[in-house]
Amino acid sequence: MKNFIKNLPKAELHLHIEGTFEPELLFEIAHRNGITLKYNSIDELKEAYSFDCLQDFLDIYYQGAGVLITEQDFYDLTYSYLKKCAEQNVRHTEIMFDPQTHTQRGITFETVINGISRAIETAKKDLNVSALLIMSYLRHLSEEEAFKTLEQSIPFKNKITAVGLDSSEKGNPPSKFANVFEASIKEGYIPVAHAGEEGDADYIWEALDLLKIKRIDHGNNCLQDDTLVREIIQRDLALTVCPLSNTALQVVKDLKDHSLKKMMDLGIKTTINSDDPAYFGGQVNQNYIDTQQALNLSKEELYQLARNSFQYSFLPDSDKAIFIEELDTYYSINKS
Repeated sequence: MKNFIKNLPKAELHLHIEGTFEPELLFEIAHRNGITLKYNSIDELKEAYSFDCLQDFLDIYYQGAGVLITEQDFYDLTYSYLKKCAEQNVRHTEIMFDPQTHTQRGITFETVINGISRAIETAKKDLNVSALLIMSYLRHLSEEEAFKTLEQSIPFKNKITAVGLDSSEKGNPPSKFANVFEASIKEGYIPVAHAGEEGDADYIWEALDLLKIKRIDHGNNCLQDDTLVREIIQRDLALTVCPLSNTALQVVKDLKDHSLKKMMDLGIKTTINSDDPAYFGGQVNQNYIDTQQALNLSKEELYQLARNSFQYSFLPDSDKAIFIEELDTYYSINKS
């Protein structure tokens, strides 16, 4: 089963590039930029990667992002992740990045986007991994700040496919960002949002009805509301579920209690993703492996999760068809 998962062609649809920052690379870039970390060693930093809630994680996440200064830093961070994609047979990935995490520190939008997108171009050529970008607004900041980010992004629209909403969910409902999402859609960006990770089902309703999202990031708490479940199915919206993230942040106490299989059984289009793999104990293949073992998923169910990841990506239909054909061929040979 592990080999089946490792070689399964798949896409990753919920991944924060700042959350792929492995301690070794973090120390290397901090040293290059003359930044002293408050941790004396890689092992000491790894020990700090233990969280009781989303905010505990965000505090250390933003500290780590603080060492990213130059275009080369963003290139190195992104290319390191894309190499891991190639090793795991992740054929396509949709990378979220948080411009405000960097522009608030005086790093230009151009530095961030050029470093990340240059790595994507290199990986397409050298690793045969495709990627697109989702620009995320930080929900703990104001909508006014989000509008500034939208304005900064306009010269780089050709490098950005979608906009998202992340950071501290509780107390920052989707309705807070209705106007900037409306403006983002007018600029041609596809809307997605984190909803229903720590927030309840009402946050998901707001994301659907006010932000007009085309995909739900996390969405665990949709199961609180049967009407919402029916609405998600009727609208044919996928959930980008992040199992190891959910256990790391205590959203779910034990992976055996995760609702992913129940979602699938209800007919919700579900995908498996790593969210912030450097912090949450596993890349996307580890999320598949651990979830398969905890929920006793069949090869057919794993195939369906991988198929959803391509089907509900923001790739052109022609590209989706190529990847799905590759997946179908793999499954037909390896399903027994």
